[in-house]
Amino acid sequence: MQAAAIPRTNRDRTEATRHALLEAARSLFVSEGYGGTSTPQVSAAAGTTRGALYHHFVDKRDLFRAVLLRESQAVAAEIEAAAPADLLPRDALVAGADAYLAAMSVPGRTRLLLIEGPAVLGMAELMAMDEGNAAATLREGLAAAAPASEGVPMDALARLLSAAFDRAALEIDGGADAAEVRAAVIWLLKQVCG
Repeated sequence: MQAAAIPRTNRDRTEATRHALLEAARSLFVSEGYGGTSTPQVSAAAGTTRGALYHHFVDKRDLFRAVLLRESQAVAAEIEAAAPADLLPRDALVAGADAYLAAMSVPGRTRLLLIEGPAVLGMAELMAMDEGNAAATLREGLAAAAPASEGVPMDALARLLSAAFDRAALEIDGGADAAEVRAAVIWLLKQVCG
């Protein structure tokens, strides 16, 4: 005897539709780029209508922003999971850097966050998105791990290190030896932390 199916609520259907749109959009933005992706393609790939897409997102740019926010949050979650509060600050920075490079190795993520994102949304919006996810953690970690850098503006140092991490992710995505790039990033962090 089969159990009776539990009817899905409107909220369940709404969340399922939004999830399907985000997944389809991510796949298309990775394979076709932002410019090569249309909202009819996204709707078709998600198995929804364009009306459903526009119910959830103002336009293609808004959909793209939502995809990037989800990716950025996933990266931040991986960093936080890798650097628990009981680690020494320097160890936490190293673990966080490792986690960042691992998180950015998810296929398509580097293209979305470091290539397409700045081109479509602009650096100011991407930096604001990062600030809401991983940048504050990096700044706090640096302040705790690098007391020898007193007098160095932590915001500027965090931005420069973040840019170095991004460049490392791009290098790895471009085919550079991941172990060599990781070793260079760790060396850099150790120089900063004394």
